[in-house]
Parts: sequence; C-alpha cells; structure tokens
Amino acid sequence: MQVFLETGIQVLGILLLSPLIAGIYENIKAKTEFRKGPSIFQLYYDLAKYLRKESIISKDSGFIHRNAPMMVLSIMVLLAFLIPVQPGYTVLAPLADFLGGAMLFALASVLTILGAIDNNSNFTAMSAGRSATFAALAEPTLIVVFFAVAIETGTNNPYITNADLTTNSYLFLSLTHILASIAFLFFFIFETGKLPVESGGLSELSMIEEGRIYEYGGKNLFFVRYSSIIKQYLLGSLLLNVFIFPWGLQSGLIGSIIDIPVMLLKWLVLIVLLVILEQSIARIRIFRIADFLSLSFILSVLSVTLFVAGGFS
Repeated sequence: MQVFLETGIQVLGILLLSPLIAGIYENIKAKTEFRKGPSIFQLYYDLAKYLRKESIISKDSGFIHRNAPMMVLSIMVLLAFLIPVQPGYTVLAPLADFLGGAMLFALASVLTILGAIDNNSNFTAMSAGRSATFAALAEPTLIVVFFAVAIETGTNNPYITNADLTTNSYLFLSLTHILASIAFLFFFIFETGKLPVESGGLSELSMIEEGRIYEYGGKNLFFVRYSSIIKQYLLGSLLLNVFIFPWGLQSGLIGSIIDIPVMLLKWLVLIVLLVILEQSIARIRIFRIADFLSLSFILSVLSVTLFVAGGFS
C-alpha cells in the first residue's frame, strides 16, 4: 500500500509543480531583464483557459495531427512514473530504464513532428523539418548520455543509479560522469527552449517549438503546452537527481512528502543557473544550433570513450 501512496505523491507532485517551476523561471528571467514579468501562477491560468476553449481543427488535418497532443501527454504521464523525483520506488520503478526513458522522450518528439506535418500547413511543416534536423543530433545525445551513466554505475535503472551516486563520491566525481553531466545540461538547454536564438527581425522564421504547435488550439493546445511543461520538469529532475546534485532526497512515505520542498529548493538553484547562462550566452543564428548540439553529442561520446579506455578515474 505504501508504494502506491508514494507513487501517487510523486506523480501528483510532478503534474502540479511543473507549471509552478516554469512560472518561477519566467518570473525570475523577467526580473533580470528589469521587467515585472508574469505571475509565477500564470501558467495555471493559461492552462485552465486552454482547457475551457473549443478545439478547432482544419478539415485537411489527419489522424496524427488530431491525436498527437493527447498521445504525447500520455507519454509524459507515463514517464512521471519512471523518473526518479524521489528515492523511494514507484509502482513502475522496477521497469524503469534509462534507454527506455530516452526512447519514450524520442517517441514524444517524433509524434509532435508528425502531428505538425500531418496538418498540411507549410509553416508548421517547415518548423517540423527544422525540429527533425536538430532532433537527429539531440536524441542520440540523450541516449549516449544515459548509456554513459548506465555503464558507469553498472545499472540502467535510474533509481538505483541515484542511490549509487549518493553513496559513492568516486563515481560522481569521475570524468565520465562530469562530461555526461555537461552534455546532458546542453541537451536540456536546447530541448526546453533555453538557448537564445537570433530571429533576424522575422521571429516566425526562427520558431521551432512554437511553429510545430501553431495550428493547435483549445484542448489540444492544453495537451501540447502541458506536455512541454511536464517534459521540462522531468528532464530537469533527471539533471538534478542523477547528474548534478543527487543528494538531499528522503525515502519512505513521509520522506516523499518532504521531497516536494526539497525539489523546489533544487529547482530554484537550477533556475538561477539557467537564467545566468541564458543571459550570458550571446544569441546565435538558428543554423548554429546544430553546432551547439554537435558539441553536446561529442561530449557524451567522449564520456563513454573515457570509461572504456579506463580514463574515468
């Protein structure tokens, strides 16, 4: 019974806190730009507004475009059962797998791209094409990074990996883990839209994430937006609990409740770091994103190579 309660706390925590974390990020970012910024609860209001509105879909849209938003949200909810946001096992923890999780993230990305193409809109198809080009570098990075952590700790279960890293500083400080962490940080910055891109005066031409979902509205827009927010929270939690700072989480039923404010504190630190990085990085041309992702992929491959060569110590 306890494992079901812990699972419920983790999943509900992810579903409820993810819009708050995104709202805090936008508010702090606005403050650094000397703007008042939106309320930290603004995304809750936006999601409720989308949910109340009717979805209007073009008659030229296909099956994938109509159903991709709900399928992507379902994948994110499934991942909420698998990502270690608290150290205690969830119901599906024995089935959790780094590579399986990477494949689910990739599947969600593919469905979003196919949904944009299936709309028969030139603009969304252009954004989907660019997204597919960058995904060809981003998704392999995610897989290789997870593979690096798996071979380093001898397990592909993220919950066991978290426990190993908290008790073994040798693994955490190894060069393999450091390079994999940097590679995953780069991936996270791109995947969550934190990489500043120069629009060249025509912002529509540089839209990737926004361009893919341009034709969605109402409930479908709710599914898409909420999926993106949950994805950001899940990837950020992996970055925190597996790569950057695996300590501080509590186990047990009471511990799973304590983990909620602990994760908020961890996220505040990560948000400040992300805002500093985003404000420090000069805006890049859209075609330079491939260079950024190539560097991330090279670092991930190097982390595995060093482990195999014995240079991780």
